[in-house]
Amino acid sequence: MATFQELGIRKEYIKGLKELGIKTPTQIQEIAIPILLEAPTDLVGLAQTGTGKTAAFGLPLLHHIDAGKNEIQALILAPTRELVQQIKKQLFKFTKYVPEKIFLEGVYGGEKIDIQIRNLKRPTHIVVATPGRLLDLLERKAVNIENIKTLVLDEADEMLSMGFKQDINKILKQTKGKRTTWLFSATMPDDIKKIVKEYMDPGAARVEVNKNALVNANITHHYIITQIKDKVDLLAQLLERYAGERGIIFCRTKAGTQQLVTELKDKGFSAEALEGDMQQKERDKVMRAFKNESLRVLVSTDVSARGIDVHNLAFVFHHQLPDQLEYYTHRSGRTARAGKTGISIALILPSELQRIHELQKELGITFKERMV
Repeated sequence: MATFQELGIRKEYIKGLKELGIKTPTQIQEIAIPILLEAPTDLVGLAQTGTGKTAAFGLPLLHHIDAGKNEIQALILAPTRELVQQIKKQLFKFTKYVPEKIFLEGVYGGEKIDIQIRNLKRPTHIVVATPGRLLDLLERKAVNIENIKTLVLDEADEMLSMGFKQDINKILKQTKGKRTTWLFSATMPDDIKKIVKEYMDPGAARVEVNKNALVNANITHHYIITQIKDKVDLLAQLLERYAGERGIIFCRTKAGTQQLVTELKDKGFSAEALEGDMQQKERDKVMRAFKNESLRVLVSTDVSARGIDVHNLAFVFHHQLPDQLEYYTHRSGRTARAGKTGISIALILPSELQRIHELQKELGITFKERMV
């Protein structure tokens, strides 16, 4: 196992990493960092959330910034406001002991655009953005990304599944030329392959970690066969079984999340919804309560849970199976982060047993049936 020093990371950054409790590189960091530090190269990284991707691209990115030049040199695109904030915060913490000042700015929807425009007038070296808000700022000529040397697409598959395909294409077209592109994705659907083919060097470096473990190996997968009318009682029994633990329950629809929260609260459980129609202020409030552990259960739709990175979640329950197979990967991957173990339990109708077999085959995982 290599050390960060052996990978070529400067000692000032290593000091910052130590303070964050990051002492040894993860698999993706060990493979990607030397490639990205070495030379300007395009890179395609296949890796799950929670594998240490932010440091894998973030540390080389910081090393390449020329702090003496007052211009935007790097752009990181991420699917959600939460993930943008998280990346910005982590990169900022990495720079704590670095003598030169590297300035980062985060831009995303749900916040006044005028404030972000004002902030971008200050010296900025790295912009972390959601695609929609960045396009908005580009149209207003409030941000200049013409001189960027590096473009990072983080959680690219999630950005596409959230409907950002055209936005990403527009941004990639605007920055064509001298930039290198680093794309990270948990899965490789056809749309991602198209982006790689159209906008990236055919000789791009490829990094793949845990190729066979599409879904985190520390998660045990279960299913319970039930009827629609019994699902709420069943969830209540499961929550009692995991009393004192925190986790997420996934529903397919916004209305479903709201209804389930009401039913769980009626049964005395500490639960709140996370869904697309919520005001950003409400969403932040729920996430704060969940992170500081005053809230035990988050009931969420697939899209709303994107970018959530909360450690020590014991379980993920599926009130319904997701529409798309790869969503199961995203859902269950919310538990068992940072080396911990976790459990994923799907409540299925007898007619859905076939879907469980499909998931097993596609994702290379084993489900066990359980009662409660």
